[in-house]
Amino acid sequence: MKLAYLAFSETGYELAWKLADALGGEAFRSGRPDETGKVLSLNEWTASHFAACDGIVFVGAAGIAVRAIAPFVRDKASDPAVIVIDELALHVIPILSGHLGGANDLAREISRITGSDCVITTATDIHGIFAVDEWARKQHCLLLEREKIVSISSRLLNGSGIAVYSPWKIRGEPPEGVSLAAPEDADIVMDIRDAGLTGKALHLIPGICVLGVGCRKGTPAQTLESQFADFMAEAGIMPESIRAVSTIDIKNNEPGLIEFCARHGWPLITFTSDELRNVSGDFTASEFVSSVTGVDNVCERSAVLAAGGNTQEHLPGSLLQKKFAGNGVTLALAAADYEPDWECNI
Repeated sequence: MKLAYLAFSETGYELAWKLADALGGEAFRSGRPDETGKVLSLNEWTASHFAACDGIVFVGAAGIAVRAIAPFVRDKASDPAVIVIDELALHVIPILSGHLGGANDLAREISRITGSDCVITTATDIHGIFAVDEWARKQHCLLLEREKIVSISSRLLNGSGIAVYSPWKIRGEPPEGVSLAAPEDADIVMDIRDAGLTGKALHLIPGICVLGVGCRKGTPAQTLESQFADFMAEAGIMPESIRAVSTIDIKNNEPGLIEFCARHGWPLITFTSDELRNVSGDFTASEFVSSVTGVDNVCERSAVLAAGGNTQEHLPGSLLQKKFAGNGVTLALAAADYEPDWECNI
């Protein structure tokens, strides 16, 4: 978690560095020059760190923090965690992105370090109720329909139960008010396959898949996009489940592939031919690919290796969708092992 701290006095600045030393990140003092010698205004500092950080801690008055972040607040799925702590460390308060951004957890950690009173105001927390958005974050899931969070939380707060479906066994015991159900009866569906989507449910998509790619030199990004759309439709797997793209190292500077990854915000992971040859499994071999790259298959082998699995079974941690070829592009999909946990300690 990338953190930044802003203080408004010497006492606050000392506390900011104490937190930075314990939690990581960098402390700043309002009104002091940065490393370039420029003194940033509060608005400039906030704009810069709001966009670049996972969490911001203001050491000072809550009112200052609220006014500072107000122009930049956009969406709970993308806004960073924002915390306020007074300079004497009496109270620490999460004021933005308590669940999805992790501000509540960060405030609790700051409270532990400083001995301050942690002031949590989210209803599910103060009532000790299951918070689906916080649970989704800790299970590394994307929420597809965030507008449904309110109704699910309201049902739990009102004493009504909710039902969850997952094709994976969830470790531990379900929290109070939460039970397991078939996908068609569930209020929350955790899955990577679009066949599991139902109209009424809130869908959580674990980011556990790796897209393996092979392509001819000079393949444009648009060709990759077109093949990707066809491939995912055939696979029946949600694109939101993809966390990275993998290929062989001779493609690490391929412009079209780099652009394709950038459009989706996916890192590109590459492997040598030797690394790919050493991956065990039942892969679709090609003499032509072997003559060009030194390994008989790039897309399947790289996906399985990047996902961290090398079994031949169609299970998480293995090859989910074999080689799909067309227009000089080959694609495959693999998934990492996945073990969700009711206790949120993965």
